Amino acid sequence: MCGICGIMTFSPAAEIARDEVRRMNEAIFHRGPDEDGFYHGEQIGMAMRRLSIIDLSSGQQPISNEDGTIWIIFNGEIYNYLELRRDLEGRGHHFKTKSDTEAIVHAYEEFGVECPAKLNGMFGFAIWDTRNRSLFLARDRLGKKPLYYYAGSDRLVFGSELKSLLQSQHVPRRVSPEALDLYLTYEYVPAPHTIFADIKKLPAGHSLLIRRDGKTELRRYWDLHFRENGYHAAELQQGLVDLLQDAVKIRLMSDVPLGAFLSGGIDSSCIVALMARVMDQPVKTFSIGFEEGSYNELEYARAIAKHYKTDHKEFILRPNALELTEKLVKHLDEPLGDFSIFPTYLVSKMAREHVTVVLSGDGGDELFAGYDTYVADWMYRKYRMLPSFLRHSLVQPFARLLPPTEKKKGPINKIKRFVEGTQYPEDLQHVRWMIFLAEQEKQQLYGEALHNIDIRRGAHDFIRSHFQNADSQDYLNRQLYVDIKTYLCDDIMVKVDRMSMAASLEARAPFLDYRVVEYAATIPSALKLQGQQTKWILKKAMKGLLPPPIVKRGKEGFSIPIKNWLKEELRPMMLEVLSPARLKRDGFFNAEYVQRLIDEHLAGAENHSHRLWALTVFGIWREQYLT
Repeated sequence: MCGICGIMTFSPAAEIARDEVRRMNEAIFHRGPDEDGFYHGEQIGMAMRRLSIIDLSSGQQPISNEDGTIWIIFNGEIYNYLELRRDLEGRGHHFKTKSDTEAIVHAYEEFGVECPAKLNGMFGFAIWDTRNRSLFLARDRLGKKPLYYYAGSDRLVFGSELKSLLQSQHVPRRVSPEALDLYLTYEYVPAPHTIFADIKKLPAGHSLLIRRDGKTELRRYWDLHFRENGYHAAELQQGLVDLLQDAVKIRLMSDVPLGAFLSGGIDSSCIVALMARVMDQPVKTFSIGFEEGSYNELEYARAIAKHYKTDHKEFILRPNALELTEKLVKHLDEPLGDFSIFPTYLVSKMAREHVTVVLSGDGGDELFAGYDTYVADWMYRKYRMLPSFLRHSLVQPFARLLPPTEKKKGPINKIKRFVEGTQYPEDLQHVRWMIFLAEQEKQQLYGEALHNIDIRRGAHDFIRSHFQNADSQDYLNRQLYVDIKTYLCDDIMVKVDRMSMAASLEARAPFLDYRVVEYAATIPSALKLQGQQTKWILKKAMKGLLPPPIVKRGKEGFSIPIKNWLKEELRPMMLEVLSPARLKRDGFFNAEYVQRLIDEHLAGAENHSHRLWALTVFGIWREQYLT
């Protein structure tokens, strides 16, 4: 695991300052504290930070091919590199290290821009080809590793994190109003946007070729296709277990200590169970708990730890841990409203004291329909059969009158959230319950700096585009496709990468082995969601490996009691960041409307935690990056 960065100019006359590249690299020291590496040539300057995982003695970067005409810097892990290496050696290539990085260099030499499709792993890499002075950037299929770039008039600047690019004097720091609108709507900024108007994310499953004159070619090398097979449920279950087992096994490849995140949910429990089957020592497991009972899942994590006799460690997250807010926002680079950055960072920090690599259960919800949003949309199709006057004159007013409770979910909170989601356009389907700011609220919230935003269209266009691109006619599979392309890549993967890397920890996700993802796309949707029962086939497949309470329990989510903490421990911070004076100075938001949200939340009349936290995070980010 590493961090990469670099600058390419479009003319030999344009200079690249070595100090500039060095500053870019120092900004991502946390991604690779073990060593650094640099390459400078005509029109190019590249650098990397390395977290040593494989081939500790000879895996230094940058690495070249045999004659030094092709150079690579690489962030990630390639799990099929030994198989790929044997194939390339058979084609006449000669290797000088045992690292996975070198396999990519020779794969590019052999297959050119088609090489990313040969890789099974997580990656973001840059290859400089001296033969034609071109730069080739690529990112893994599911967006597990990040890659950003700025294309100016005379150069391209790239890196694993935004903070690296911002060390270059050539990269402007202008807020994108469109990206800010997307962030406040969904709590993340979807690719290719970033919060900065002039910087882009390289989308997952894409590569970018930059020629010597600055002309670029963005190419999608992978997409997910749904092709249901004719196997019976029992055959599909066994096939799923076998493939997941192999995905886990190849991710145990490491020359450093390794463990697993364990939340007590079905996904992380699956991973620990499959690790225990093939490891010759107890699995090291790490869990986070809460003092608030409805948020605490430690009893389930302990049940798995006991069942598989793991070497188990726990940490209780308390409100004072949110003193980390400014540090974590700094690591994120752009605003992310996901509350679970805190437990993700703290469990990563705890794990890093014992291991360098962890396996996680990320991806199971998107592959097998684990989110409540899928159930909500299923329920809505029944709810809309009610007469319109009952829905609008009785149910909706009743739901609005109910005061929110302090529980994580609970029937009242579920009713309020369900009814709130029904106000959004039906063509957004399950995504309606992933939206946190409606058009009428934007009209009251947005200030002068956002007056040009088209609040009626823009924020939902990318969702509709992904629905159109899904090649399945099945209702649920189209929803899974949308989440894999959006929420998974641009929220979950961003959170896990930044928070684990902040602790210099590598996180691996077996569910996101592209073979598992493609296999899941062959499973009929009726075996994923059955009524209100989520992940049906995964639970059936793992029934013999997990204790019954784990298999039977519903989805809880990796969240924190932020709505309660904003009323108490976090209240001073929120009031400072969202003070009328600061809001009026910045011009992004209407101070009077924000104060109304604060007052209603503190009084317990409404739960505005999502809106208030998103605004608070943006306010902190603005102070760090724009002042």
